[in-house]
Amino acid sequence: MARNLIIFYSRRGFNYSCGEVKFLEKGNTEIAVNFMKRVMADVDVFEITPVKQYSDDYYKCTEEAKIEYKNNSRPELKQYLDNIDGYERVFICGPCWWGTYPMAVFSQLERLKWKGKQVYFLVTHEGSKLGNCERDLTKVCKGAVIHPGFATYGTGIEDSEDSIVKWCREALLVK
Repeated sequence: MARNLIIFYSRRGFNYSCGEVKFLEKGNTEIAVNFMKRVMADVDVFEITPVKQYSDDYYKCTEEAKIEYKNNSRPELKQYLDNIDGYERVFICGPCWWGTYPMAVFSQLERLKWKGKQVYFLVTHEGSKLGNCERDLTKVCKGAVIHPGFATYGTGIEDSEDSIVKWCREALLVK
């Protein structure tokens, strides 16, 4: 088992980018995770996938996410991680929707025991930066050490590789 784990959610398809809605083959967070995997020799990756997919229509998706947020919903996932025993560091990655991670991320995180884990988090956004992600992770990941997060614009994700790699190397204490 790897010492590092990446847990992530990413939206493919129609997304807001550069002031308009565009189709993305890969979600912005997925691209960031791929950058991270390049510098992590010892990593497992778990992608969060809700049973009920969000609408393909970007604007309908934002409304669905808003309703989930307001109701503090926990959407059912297709698969869950049962535990994170054996992992030293856990990287939580996702977009910032309505000021925090999508509620599906919390569906997974709340099932796990966090005591003694080192938690690093990455957020893709279009202006909200880290939002309330750190606060919300602190509530959910009880007993973990939450390290400062990294926020990057989804619009410019391809140009963020160097800064994501630098942040990841610092987290891994790799020079």
